[in-house]
Amino acid sequence: MPPAISVKGLSKQYRIGAREEAARTFREALVDLAAAPVRRLRRLGRPPEQEETIWALQDVSFDVQPGEVVGVIGRNGAGKSTLLKILTRITEPTEGRVELRGRVASLLEVGTGFHPELTGRENIYLNGVILGMKKAEIDRKFDEIVAFAEIEKFLDTPVKHYSSGMYVRLAFAVAAHLEPEILLVDEVLAVGDAAFQKKCLGKMGAVAKEGRTVLFVSHNMQAIRQLCKRGCWLGDGRVMADGPSDEVVNRYLKAEPKANGSGEIPRLIAQLPADPAFRLERIALLQAGQLVEQHVLNGHPLDVVIHYQVLQKTTGLRVFFDLYDGEETLLFRSFHDADEGKVPTMEPGRYVSKAVIPANFLAPTAYEIRILATVYNVRMCIPYPGICIPLHVDAVGGVNRAYMAAGEPIRGKLAPMLSWTTFAAEKTNVG
Repeated sequence: MPPAISVKGLSKQYRIGAREEAARTFREALVDLAAAPVRRLRRLGRPPEQEETIWALQDVSFDVQPGEVVGVIGRNGAGKSTLLKILTRITEPTEGRVELRGRVASLLEVGTGFHPELTGRENIYLNGVILGMKKAEIDRKFDEIVAFAEIEKFLDTPVKHYSSGMYVRLAFAVAAHLEPEILLVDEVLAVGDAAFQKKCLGKMGAVAKEGRTVLFVSHNMQAIRQLCKRGCWLGDGRVMADGPSDEVVNRYLKAEPKANGSGEIPRLIAQLPADPAFRLERIALLQAGQLVEQHVLNGHPLDVVIHYQVLQKTTGLRVFFDLYDGEETLLFRSFHDADEGKVPTMEPGRYVSKAVIPANFLAPTAYEIRILATVYNVRMCIPYPGICIPLHVDAVGGVNRAYMAAGEPIRGKLAPMLSWTTFAAEKTNVG
């Protein structure tokens, strides 16, 4: 049986600071041809321009069989999104070729393929037609799509009025339910809440069991292990490993360098895209009033301090962080405004938000803190996966020290010292 996806010698080069040329009309091509001699004369005597280029992909080759679910992993800038854009014909490769056998549905970013002026109902039918489906097929799946997206009240509202969460719920529902032979999914699921992410992962698992082909790009290593039997690790535009997902994920986690707190974090903050309402300035980790970087002690509280500016009066601005373990499992998320019953409004100015992780809460192992900010139900101010701060917790607490001395690290990712009491059973009627 021929592969559903065949990628041979795929390479993509970009000129830094240059836009890709759009398709031209015959008239535009003639005008450009007539003006070419004048441009060449103007360049005479000038020093040749040095064009800076980068290779987003370099000689990438792999096949995906029908019904196979492949997880694509790698750090930001590794070439994952470029690969999917070539597979969906958004951009053309510089070298190599791609063969796709079957109808392709893709979810590469929030609202992919939606027309903002059309309603949710109209966009469902528009996407179905783009996928080559007949109206009867779309009718058959319509109620299931709407129920999955949970947008019944807003079905006849133009999608330009949807929040980012509503956008992605509808976009995923359309992509997954309209029965494509090949489903391409990028990290857009990260903008959904935990319940929606779980529902999406369940749906992708069901799609895979139906024998359809899935290419899933994610930074969530637990989801890759759960959904994908096969993993493909991209690094610097090349295939670094391709094989069973557990093996590929383990190699990736061991090999990928982590940012260091002293120089890398300020550089990453400076590279964040501009946001009209929010500007991250500085992040600090403190124990006992002293700055710490990667190594902290579990026997003392850890302060996570975030300095930022609010540039305009904003309702719903939330600063928060995610704590991940070494296998990319999200352990918990904590917001600067813990009161879910209120939507805060913040005036322009400089702010400092501090969260305290209590002493004797984290086990002695490796973690990662990811700093994020969002305008609630509108947009992410810091794009996923956020500013990532590596963290290694060393044991100093009494119970942990006893375990470590015995040569047995304490099990689990969290190690809270809970309040216990022990008494003779005949002296009480508790329980």
